[in-house]
Amino acid sequence: MTISEKSYLTIEELISLPTLSGINISEDGKNVAFVKNTADWVDNKYRNHIWIYEKNKGKCRSITANDLDGTSPLWSPDSRHIAYLSSVGDGEEKKNQIFIESLDGLGRVQITDDKEGVSKFKWDPAGKGFYYVAPSNESEEVKKRTEIYGGFQHVGKEYQNHCLYYIEIKNTYEPEDSSYAGKVNVKTVPQQLTDGKDFHIYEFDISNDGQKVVFMAAPSPSGEDEQNVDLYILNMKTGELQMMSVDKLLGTSVYISPEGNKICYSGSMREKKYYKTHIGDRTLYIYDLNSGEVMQPLKDFDSTVIPIRWTAKGILIKWQNKTNYLIGLLSENGTVKMVSEKADGVIMDASITKDGKHLSYCKAAANETFEIHLDDKKITNENNFFKGKLKSNRDITSWKSSYDLEIEGVLSTPADFDPQKKYPLLVLIHGGPDWASFPIHSGCFNEKYPVEQFIEKGFIVLEPNYRGSSGYGNEFLKANYRNLGIGDYEDVISGVDALVDMGIADKDRVGVMGWSQGGFISAFCSTYSDRFRAISVGGGITNWSNHYVNTDTPYFIKMYLGNNLWNDPEIYRKTSPMTYIKKACTPTLIQHGEMDARVPTTNAYELYQGLRDMDVDTELIIFKGMAYSSDQPGMNVAIMKQNLKWFSHYILGESMEGLRFL
Repeated sequence: MTISEKSYLTIEELISLPTLSGINISEDGKNVAFVKNTADWVDNKYRNHIWIYEKNKGKCRSITANDLDGTSPLWSPDSRHIAYLSSVGDGEEKKNQIFIESLDGLGRVQITDDKEGVSKFKWDPAGKGFYYVAPSNESEEVKKRTEIYGGFQHVGKEYQNHCLYYIEIKNTYEPEDSSYAGKVNVKTVPQQLTDGKDFHIYEFDISNDGQKVVFMAAPSPSGEDEQNVDLYILNMKTGELQMMSVDKLLGTSVYISPEGNKICYSGSMREKKYYKTHIGDRTLYIYDLNSGEVMQPLKDFDSTVIPIRWTAKGILIKWQNKTNYLIGLLSENGTVKMVSEKADGVIMDASITKDGKHLSYCKAAANETFEIHLDDKKITNENNFFKGKLKSNRDITSWKSSYDLEIEGVLSTPADFDPQKKYPLLVLIHGGPDWASFPIHSGCFNEKYPVEQFIEKGFIVLEPNYRGSSGYGNEFLKANYRNLGIGDYEDVISGVDALVDMGIADKDRVGVMGWSQGGFISAFCSTYSDRFRAISVGGGITNWSNHYVNTDTPYFIKMYLGNNLWNDPEIYRKTSPMTYIKKACTPTLIQHGEMDARVPTTNAYELYQGLRDMDVDTELIIFKGMAYSSDQPGMNVAIMKQNLKWFSHYILGESMEGLRFL
């Protein structure tokens, strides 16, 4: 079949592209479990199914099917059983509970029946139970108050913190056998290890001997308290709880060494107080529980480092290097040994055995989608999804922005790309800003903009890793500090100019789009510039002053703008798209999730009204029940089709009939 006879993936096919996550390797190194997310078009839902690969059989199979979903698979210490979370109940009462599935064909057994549902869990290292995190139950005081006065919440004072529990697995037939090969008794009463009054638990780990539990906790689940996370050690023998003295802004990973005498965690490079009004990278620290000494083994590592597990051979870590995500084993002296097949590509998930001898990871090479590997052998075949289809070529390009700052981006071009031809150009801006675009094909990175369909229409697509993007070092990460919008625009427009100068982009046919932070930059382009023919703003911030008092994360704004609204209103004005509304002249599509707490719809309505008052063509579409993302594939089809119609109309001159009704 020739290129002219082939087609690119349709919008429905793009959304049907499976995504893989939750990878976990069994301790014997023979089996791998993972989650495959697929679109269920009949019920208009995304389904998460647990898949396992058994080395002795050499193939993958699903252990959940149809309407039975599952997430967070974890192999038992003896590698014979797999536990996972699955929701049970009806409607809003549907909650995640822990289930066990046996490789021996004994069926599925429900272990927990927590009223509020389980958020995270881990096996007891001896295989005799589970530690898990779940919200605290509503207090009797609040229940009584609600009965008398009706429901209300004292904002900033009342929270449902996540607590730590332990539930033992009892075996009816062989009570001393930790392999629980017989019938599991699910009536065991969970033991509550923390009361939920003083802190909200995020992450935890258990020592190999089961004597210590280390966890990261904040005073509350409030976004503001994410900057007040502390480390705690719980002694399981005595019940003593100790808070460790850490002056860093903590990340979301913590692990105990095999000997149980040290912990590693991700934390900021500077003290907590610095991050009240600044941004920056995180690195890895090692805390000696005996001496209280803190070590930083990666002093010259200019990238955020995420620990994955502490093994007998070192700490498995993940870090981003420009448009690669890599993994390696870190020794305490600071040396890092690469452990993946090649030192490139994007590794988003990895799992390693306790002895450090076997590894499984989820990786995408350039111009491919993710595949699961076991000890460097590929065990899935997701790229078969593209068989018989054309694929855009996704290559890295670079250019110079203001202040001689070098910017990289991903340029998508057609399979029959002609460098002598001028193409209409679309700029797709990633969110974050602490994130990046990668040269791979993956639905999990782009569920709202149909790049393959844009390519089929004749566009080329540029995805700039603008200042503030991750993977380019700490100074680059801070380069848009107190310069949001303005500096971002310079990186976008200089990328457009670079492609125009190369002779492959038509300067008179350029559009821009993005969601969240990408939506903010697109909104800035809409009001600040006349260089674009069409713009799409998805879930974007439009006025920092209004956003500051409506978002659930005002601390994020202070980190990037350097102060609160009341102390420095000028920086909020200077960096807001609405400040420049009188200059607006570009047709702008606005899309927004009705339930988005991070970027509330007030942003969308303000931009919409401002553009209408300036007589600029604009459409506002609010997606009912949707927060940042939709859990309905049909809704994502609508988002993609609206964007395709918008840019095809204003840049290619096609009809826009049916935009609202598709």
